[in-house]
Amino acid sequence: MEISDLHPEEHLGSSALLQDIVIGLSDGLTVPFALAAGLSGAVAASGSGLVITAGLAEIVAGSIAMGLGGYLAGRTEVEHYAAELARERREVQEVPHIERAEVQELLSEMGLSAETSARATAELTADPEQWVKFMMKYELGLETPDPRQAPKSAVTISLAYAVGGLVPLSAYFFTATPAAGLAWSAAITLVCLLFFGYFKARLTGQPPLAGALRMAVIGALAAVAAFGVARAVTG
Repeated sequence: MEISDLHPEEHLGSSALLQDIVIGLSDGLTVPFALAAGLSGAVAASGSGLVITAGLAEIVAGSIAMGLGGYLAGRTEVEHYAAELARERREVQEVPHIERAEVQELLSEMGLSAETSARATAELTADPEQWVKFMMKYELGLETPDPRQAPKSAVTISLAYAVGGLVPLSAYFFTATPAAGLAWSAAITLVCLLFFGYFKARLTGQPPLAGALRMAVIGALAAVAAFGVARAVTG
């Protein structure tokens, strides 16, 4: 019988895919909704065509920008790790006595006795590659990044943003006036924000109801601010 059978543990595995979906959907639900709300306040007497056109343009531009941001973030992580890895390898070669002292200090901070940490340090530093990996993980707190994650993040975030953005905009396709579109858009988006916030909080181990309300409040405040500014500017 394995230990996991005696004591099952529930932990959320870190998922880059989940993080990217959350980033894309959260912005996709709030930003286009706020834009559509602001335009509804500015063109209240017109049809919904302008709101739809501007909304679609924003979704396209926003999804591209978000995807590019995800790609650059992924590439930056890879480049940062490579730079720190090269620096650690150089320090292990040039100042090994300082690096050994740092290893022993880290082991002592983990609770090992002075004698045990000294023996562990000697064994660990006998292999330069394992030595460097230890320093990267426990001194710098860096995990080896997946070099393929950057393009994956770009696509995932971009698609999630587009899907999220179409939710508030969809109401304007089936209503005659911006005011009616805004009313339906607000209702649909509020429900989606509540559900999204609830499941996001559950997946991340946070209080679900608080997460749902927080997400809904953020979206509502953004829409109210955009609507108010548009009405104030247009008189």
